Amino acid sequence: MNPIRFATPPRHEAAEALRHDVRAFLHDRLAHVPPIRRADSWTGVDKDFTRAMGARGWLGMTWPRCYGGHERSAFERYVVMEETLAAGAPVGAHWIGDRQSGPTLLKFGTEAQRRAVLPRIAAGQAMFCIGMSEPDSGSDLAATRTSARRTAQGWRINGTKVWTTGAHQSDYMILFCRTSGTPADRHAGTSQLLIDLHATPGIAIRPIIDLAGQHHFNEVHFDDALAPLDALIGQEGDGWNQVMSELAFERSGPERFLSSMQLIVELIAVLGKGHGDLTRAAIGRLSAHLIILRRRSRGVAAMLDAGENPALHAAIVKDLGAVFEQSVPDIARGLIDAEPDLAARADYNAVLAKIVMNAPSWSLRGGTREILRGIIARGLGVRG
Repeated sequence: MNPIRFATPPRHEAAEALRHDVRAFLHDRLAHVPPIRRADSWTGVDKDFTRAMGARGWLGMTWPRCYGGHERSAFERYVVMEETLAAGAPVGAHWIGDRQSGPTLLKFGTEAQRRAVLPRIAAGQAMFCIGMSEPDSGSDLAATRTSARRTAQGWRINGTKVWTTGAHQSDYMILFCRTSGTPADRHAGTSQLLIDLHATPGIAIRPIIDLAGQHHFNEVHFDDALAPLDALIGQEGDGWNQVMSELAFERSGPERFLSSMQLIVELIAVLGKGHGDLTRAAIGRLSAHLIILRRRSRGVAAMLDAGENPALHAAIVKDLGAVFEQSVPDIARGLIDAEPDLAARADYNAVLAKIVMNAPSWSLRGGTREILRGIIARGLGVRG
């Protein structure tokens, strides 16, 4: 069995100094945001908030200045992500672009794509979604059937993407598709395209309503949609390798273990002081798990800062983080006898209801548990 070691995250003085500024900003901006909205975690969308983050220089933080970035460290960026998530800030309008799509364009995009799009992300003016999952294949990206055929006019695209977070509010999508061969070829013949959702004919976006009655997810249908030839990101046919690199950004951050943070906040507020040994033990166990996950996640940030590819380590953080997040509602219900109710006046009951209904999706988004454990098994050398 191959050993897997995480990097030790160093203490970063500049990042800790930045933490105070971020907390002060969030205290002012979120003063009137109720707990039920804070429980949206990174799916809450407020484009004014995102533009304010851009104005502060807290988007595109690690990117070169020539692309609108600020050339700060991965740890300073981590602090901004961690503090905004812990506070329940509505980060959805910049989340995917800043975390995932922007770094992909920086690494694989053409100079024209970088110059045109990255400054808009850094200013909080461009919202992204990602087109990966498909009907009947879920998170098995190698089974993708959406095709893009090269023609004299551009890329002719046909197929359907599902569970596409925020597509109805987004300006761009990075589409994972097949530009040659068939799904039987698995990793070969796949590519990524930059899709302008406002300027690409042949795209229809339809809502998928989740258990809580919310509209975050969408179906995105491509019916002979036509994208320009310069929409290709990176090398044609190298989409699999590119998207594996992209997923390292998606799977390793604090969003993978802070989705139920607002419920922990409300739980501790309701419990108050003077609770018994069993309650203290439960809260202590939650805190210990949170500290370990945070250390592992910051270890991935250290690897990214060193220019390494932490795809395997990110899969471990994502899998363990989802287990933790999904355990919180059951632990809360074991400590407080209260009925989950979205319409309740009591914040704890309403937040509990939202978390209970959202939690099942947390082991689906960003790669199902089965896919992640397959990656981990191969990394350990126990699966071919």
